[in-house]
Amino acid sequence: MRDLGVGFGYLVKGQRWVGAHGRWFGFGLLPGLVTLVLYAAALIGLSYGADDLISWATPFADDWSSPWQGLFRGFLTALFFALVLFVAVIAFTAVTLLVGQPFYESLSEAVDRSEGGDVPESGLPLLRELWISARDSLRILGRVVLYGVLLFALGFIPVVGQTVVPVLGFCVSGFFLTEELTAVALQRRGIELAQRLALLRRRRLLTLGFGVPLTLAFLVPFVAVFLMPGAVAGATLMARDLTGAGAGAGAGSGSGDAEPGSGPAGRTVPAPGGSAPAGDVPREW
Repeated sequence: MRDLGVGFGYLVKGQRWVGAHGRWFGFGLLPGLVTLVLYAAALIGLSYGADDLISWATPFADDWSSPWQGLFRGFLTALFFALVLFVAVIAFTAVTLLVGQPFYESLSEAVDRSEGGDVPESGLPLLRELWISARDSLRILGRVVLYGVLLFALGFIPVVGQTVVPVLGFCVSGFFLTEELTAVALQRRGIELAQRLALLRRRRLLTLGFGVPLTLAFLVPFVAVFLMPGAVAGATLMARDLTGAGAGAGAGSGSGDAEPGSGPAGRTVPAPGGSAPAGDVPREW
């Protein structure tokens, strides 16, 4: 259970880090603001069409008497919005990270540099990094949609569907949200998606302690934008823990307040397959 508190601690430390390095906080807000505009338009459109969509999907209820038709379709509409929010939290993060790939990678490097030790980089061209990020995000979203459909179906079970299922939904969202955020730092270390998932499964409580509170906060769109830079910073600190990179580093060494976009000093290029020590990265697939 201690890992739950440690995971939440990384979330708090990340917010403190960007609070102490204000230029990086402002730098990291830009991608979130762009994504928020796109999401606001999509959700407004969805809110207008949800009732029609549910009516189209349930023609068998057209002849039901009042109030059963309204109650049934209202319940389905609520479940549909719960499913949309379940997926949207992960999708918002994925799209924001993709839009802001250069921004958040520079921010993550600055956090690594401020903690001391090596500052790894992928050594890949920007377009290649964007392709890998987009591909991995689609894979994660596919998993999230599958879990979402399963939880949507379980939502019809009396009592369990209104108590246990929402809790499971937040846990699943928190896990995959943490994966998306730690990917910024772990991709620079050459760690592939399957290995990243294995790392997070090995420390599930740590992952949930970071991701579940952030998921709850991200349900409020404007909050998500302002927490995003600190979430990336905290996820980088967490990634150092997961790979053992923080074990020998002197905290606070180096300059973490470099100008946004400036190249990090003394960073190293990891060997193909990952820069983390072999013993620290599990090989389960």
